[in-house]
Amino acid sequence: MPTPSIFTIETPDQFETYALQLFQYQFEEVPVYRKFCKLLGISKSKVRSVEAIPFLPIDFFKSHTVLSKAKKHHIVFKSSGTTGSIPSKHYVADVSRYEESFQTAFERNYGTPSEMVILALLPSYLERGDSSLIYMVHHLINATGSPHSGFYLDNLSALIKKIDTLEAAGIPTLLIGVSYALLDLVAAHQFNLKTTTVMETGGMKGRRKEMVRSQLHALLKKGFGVSHIHSEYGMTELLSQAYSKGEGLFITPPWMRVLTRETEDPLSYTTGRTGGINVIDLANTYSCAFIATQDLGKVHDSYTFEVLGRFDHSDVRGCNLMVV
Repeated sequence: MPTPSIFTIETPDQFETYALQLFQYQFEEVPVYRKFCKLLGISKSKVRSVEAIPFLPIDFFKSHTVLSKAKKHHIVFKSSGTTGSIPSKHYVADVSRYEESFQTAFERNYGTPSEMVILALLPSYLERGDSSLIYMVHHLINATGSPHSGFYLDNLSALIKKIDTLEAAGIPTLLIGVSYALLDLVAAHQFNLKTTTVMETGGMKGRRKEMVRSQLHALLKKGFGVSHIHSEYGMTELLSQAYSKGEGLFITPPWMRVLTRETEDPLSYTTGRTGGINVIDLANTYSCAFIATQDLGKVHDSYTFEVLGRFDHSDVRGCNLMVV
């Protein structure tokens, strides 16, 4: 069993050592992953580098219980999906590991939540009780300790008033919202923000036409009166997030890494050009840490990447998935 020290990883060598240890564990303990590896003809002895580790297609989270046979789940997170689609289910055995992952990654990028106000405009997620994004944001809102922090559902006028009040007082604020709701907000009010950071989590949820990120950010920058729009890259099947502070360039925490695979050959890798995004999330200790997503992207180095779209055959869903 791997040691729980992923949040102290500092070097690529440390990451690779832990990833290979975790592969050995999950090969033995996660039945779905073990069967998948065997169908590919891959045994534990054949895997001696990160690049040799098989990546489980993300659709398995829709059709199977991806969980260590020795564990029971503590909580189940479900994806929002689209109308009529089958949601992914992430059976989480240790929710405290998720909490440590998202809190540590958030603080690495934005500092201590107690030093800011967090406002959340996530109506399509808030209406459900099984969203990992809502779980994370709720935890961060509570960590601010501020009576100003909170969720907003449909009352945009109250949110506008709150933002204007916080701006007037010069209070550092993070506004995190789903794309369509942020567009609705700037359609209702023109801002000129100075102390508020705007972070989009992607997703039109059928409320607006999908658009490329550059177009979305251009509209939001104009509406909020800011020079940069931040973004969060996460999904139900992961317990870690990557963040972008502008221009769509995401930075992963040291315990998370993105690789890109050839679009026509899922077992081969590409660098410097568009490919399918594979994610290694070492926080996924008891499910699967090695996931082949349906996103298209480009890796720039070990810790930075762009999301450029989705495979045409995949159903479009939220969490920063823009259609090109």
